[in-house]
Amino acid sequence: MIVVVAPGQGSQTPGFLEPWLEDAALRDQLGAISEVAGIDLIKHGTVSDTDTIRDTAVAQPLIVAAGMLTLSALTAGDRRKHIGAVAGHSVGEITAAAAAGILTDDDAIRFVVERGSAMASAASLETTGMSAVIGGDEVALLELLAELGLQPANFNGGGQIVVAGALDALAKLAEQPLKGTRVVPLQVAGAFHTRFMQPAVAHLEAFAAGLDKHEPTLPIYTNRDGSLIESGEHYVDLLVGQVSSPVRWDLTMNSLVDAGVTGIIELAPAGALVGLAKRGLRGIPAVAVKTPEDLSAAFDLMEANA
Repeated sequence: MIVVVAPGQGSQTPGFLEPWLEDAALRDQLGAISEVAGIDLIKHGTVSDTDTIRDTAVAQPLIVAAGMLTLSALTAGDRRKHIGAVAGHSVGEITAAAAAGILTDDDAIRFVVERGSAMASAASLETTGMSAVIGGDEVALLELLAELGLQPANFNGGGQIVVAGALDALAKLAEQPLKGTRVVPLQVAGAFHTRFMQPAVAHLEAFAAGLDKHEPTLPIYTNRDGSLIESGEHYVDLLVGQVSSPVRWDLTMNSLVDAGVTGIIELAPAGALVGLAKRGLRGIPAVAVKTPEDLSAAFDLMEANA
């Protein structure tokens, strides 16, 4: 079974969409998405600098739009039939919702614009950040986080947990890391997937109530607990709650293994989830579709698993 996965925030880099937009059809598609979003995503995907595309309100729509473009190229012709399931990491869950037909592309873009704006507003209320902790004992780490007033935000599997909270507490964690761990500060604007994002939840609940939700046309797995979702309404409820709850990508990967995954293809801006798969799903082929040149390897993997 081939599983298509969509990455989350932090995977974008300046100019990453430039090679994709050499295709006139994809450029037109991104132009249409930009109109729905009310944001010039063509500019942000080609010429905007690092600080601009790190802004949560810009980064999240840009990442979802990139996933949509990649998916269009990946499923050209009848290749969609080779996809066995989809899953997304954090904001990538909105890309997955569109891929599975739970939300229309336009509604997915409208939702992510609201999400990015609401999370940016919540992040502005207190100065917070995130760091990746690699290695070490999970139980001991969680105990230390509680002592420091930090929270686990992403359980990524492969020995990586992203933690979030006040910057001074993150600094203490970096200065005196738990034995056997490495702490890497992340370039994000706030403590996402923690209690600090609670103000965004109420806003998104109200917005999501007006969206049309459809039953999934592809099997789709949630970050909440790694489970397979059968109700579009329930999935959108989880998207709202996900903003202030931890991403359990480790459980998502476990579920994919249980379901018989034989290959993973990551949509642009790709790389992070393939890296986690190589550590947490050893032996399962994975392709990061960063540029159009990577499509041939993805097609080969799809054909091999047909």
